[in-house]
Amino acid sequence: KQHMAQIRRKVGIVFQDPDDQLFMPTVREDVAFGPAAAGLAGAELEARVDRALAQVGMAEFKGRPPHHLSFGQRRRVAVATVLAMEPEILVLDEPSSNLDPASRRELADILRSLDVTVLMVTHDLPYALELCPRSLILSEGVIAADGRTGELLADDALMRAHRLELPFGFDPRSVTMGA
Repeated sequence: KQHMAQIRRKVGIVFQDPDDQLFMPTVREDVAFGPAAAGLAGAELEARVDRALAQVGMAEFKGRPPHHLSFGQRRRVAVATVLAMEPEILVLDEPSSNLDPASRRELADILRSLDVTVLMVTHDLPYALELCPRSLILSEGVIAADGRTGELLADDALMRAHRLELPFGFDPRSVTMGA
């Protein structure tokens, strides 16, 4: 408890459902909410909002109501609300859930471009392989495995033991990862 305020300043969380995170009348107000509550105002606040929206490719939607956006766009705005707080660690809960293939790709590109530590909680194992060089498998609240994502996903016994399944026909050993 004594370190919670410090942790909250360094760690930003993006919820699985962006509708649980977006509640203001406009995209700008949603992205500005956290920094404004932390005391930012004026030009500094606007610069922070503009920077966060630009990072997720949503600058042109600044004046739009979030509920008028597609699910993928709302997910990106939810990421921007957290980026506006300039966290050191960005935690995403099931970031690819309910996204169409194009939105998944856009989000992956955004996450790769960020200069923060990204921690993802996901059951989308191919997405984890694409974005996470290292993974942990949690089982009943305990770390069951820790290693290179491709190696963990290729371990059939480990996957079965922890009730994890890859999509039909997907072989992590056949995926070549870029530099």
